[in-house]
Amino acid sequence: MASSKLQALWNHPAGPKTIHFWAPTFKWGISIANVADFSKPPEKLSYPQQLAVTCTGIIWSRYSTVITPKNWNLFSVNVAMAGTGLYQLSRKIKQDYFPDAEAAVAKE
Repeated sequence: MASSKLQALWNHPAGPKTIHFWAPTFKWGISIANVADFSKPPEKLSYPQQLAVTCTGIIWSRYSTVITPKNWNLFSVNVAMAGTGLYQLSRKIKQDYFPDAEAAVAKE
């Protein structure tokens, strides 16, 4: 049974024998780098970069659901990109526009 599932993955139109597999796989590096930046101070984050990561994730997530063949690897990496981008943007916005909340938490 396991070999039949591996065979199906190997022969899938978006499987490891195609660029449709490897491009999204390497794109995971962007999401991993964004997760690594979670510990970076918010003042070091860039609005244009995080907006680009977020918008790219949202747009290409939608695209990956309408193309043939369905590419779930592409979908998942773009959902991750959108999620990490939104999280980083929320940290940056909170730091830039709501500094009082952080100061109050720091005092306690």
